[in-house]
Amino acid sequence: MNQTFERSTIMSNLFAEELAREHMSSRLQQAQSARRGQQLAAARRLSRKAERAAAQARLALARVI
Repeated sequence: MNQTFERSTIMSNLFAEELAREHMSSRLQQAQSARRGQQLAAARRLSRKAERAAAQARLALARVI
């Protein structure tokens, strides 16, 4: 009986550890996904800024010519 209880406790602990690992893995994936989204948004902002700067440079060149 005692040996069965120990096995049950061990299995329960292993299950809890596996559940915790899965939860941590899921949270890590969510954080990485959010980070990628933030990086993509920043890249889009910089791209628009560069496009505006290029347009202003073209206008300035057109005025000179």
